[in-house]
Amino acid sequence: MEELLNNRMDLNLENNLILEKQNNFFETNIGKAINGGINIGLRLLLPDFLENQIIEIKDILMSQGIKDGIKTITNSIMDLGKSVTGIFTGKFENITQIENAIKNGGVLDLTSKVLDKSIDLAKQNKLINNSTAIVLKKGQKVLLKSINNNMENMLTSQMKSIEKLDKYISNWKSAYKEKNIEKMKKEYKKINTELNKVIPIEKTIKTARNIENIHNLILNNGNNFNLSETELDLAKKLV
Repeated sequence: MEELLNNRMDLNLENNLILEKQNNFFETNIGKAINGGINIGLRLLLPDFLENQIIEIKDILMSQGIKDGIKTITNSIMDLGKSVTGIFTGKFENITQIENAIKNGGVLDLTSKVLDKSIDLAKQNKLINNSTAIVLKKGQKVLLKSINNNMENMLTSQMKSIEKLDKYISNWKSAYKEKNIEKMKKEYKKINTELNKVIPIEKTIKTARNIENIHNLILNNGNNFNLSETELDLAKKLV
């Protein structure tokens, strides 16, 4: 019974986390890629519009479709398992999950429906005129292509950052074995810089946080590498 209650509590906490992050969707790497793609697509479709007009139309579409759109995405890709959580929390187990969340029945496939509904609602609520709505409707392929290109660029960038992060982690571990504190500091700085760029991959993040804990223990210990088993175990548990 106690285990069942604990499982329910964990599930509720996870669901609350997803709901909380939904509100900040466009602050995630995936959300920023969609946002940027829409901006580029709108500029292509509406070349005579001023920049502030483009931003206004984008904001209108977001306000008319974001709430229902996020709900649609959530309900439609639950079969992707942890990938659905990653879309909103930014945490994935591997790069394949990121690609699945975006491509295979995920964000890209459903963005079309979100945009279509947003345009209809904006027109019905008289937030955009009929001629603009027609251009946007006919130009949805352009918008989606722009979003897709931005997604591809984001994934390429993420792959490069993850490769760099893995390399810096390996370099830090080598420096740690050599007890080379200066090299450790150099690689640790690179790790922190790259961590701010990547979509968190759970295994990589845990490794990086473990390194962070051990690194700080050594520095706070006067560069003493003689850490106890208890300290090393605690460094892992605090990840």
